[in-house]
Amino acid sequence: MKPAEQLLHLAGPAGIIETRIESPAEPRGIALVCHPHPLFGGSNTNKVVHTLASTFVRLGYAAVRPNFRGVGESGGQHDEGRGETEDMLIVLDEARRIFGELPIVLAGFSFGAYVQTRVADALAESGQPAQRLVLVGIAAGHVEGARQYATRAVARDTLVIHGSADTTVPLANVLAWAEPLELPVVVIPGADHFFHRRLHIIRDIILCAWTC
Repeated sequence: MKPAEQLLHLAGPAGIIETRIESPAEPRGIALVCHPHPLFGGSNTNKVVHTLASTFVRLGYAAVRPNFRGVGESGGQHDEGRGETEDMLIVLDEARRIFGELPIVLAGFSFGAYVQTRVADALAESGQPAQRLVLVGIAAGHVEGARQYATRAVARDTLVIHGSADTTVPLANVLAWAEPLELPVVVIPGADHFFHRRLHIIRDIILCAWTC
């Protein structure tokens, strides 16, 4: 059965937060999925983001895909992760209102993964930590054409997936961030930053992490 889908326009501090939700009839949790950098074409229709969302729906989660500030119908302007984190917490509050106090999974791609490390910190500080994080192609260290990312520490059960041939965020950046955290990184051989022709591998890695 096709999951129920709805488009919401939530009130945020910088304007509307355009949010798409897909959910099975009785979700086991809420998966917040964040997209890549808005100044470089990132949106909630990105193929990696769609893969993450559809995978979590398959696992029984309600997948929540907001557009960051200035993308689609979302108001405001890019805020380098600060305002985006604030917006994501508002989206999660609304998701909890709709679905109840279910476990939260935070998933993101590139800049969206970086934002999710900030969201995870905020949830932990509020006494409602995320069940788990899934970070794909995470922005860490110096990213050409963007900025220097001081990516935050995450729990050791975080699932980190990166491409060996990523030239946007070099694998070395991610390993340098992960090493002091004693955090494993799943490397997809030959994958570039956008995981062209490798999306099915991301799906299978996540499915196995939850079911194997």
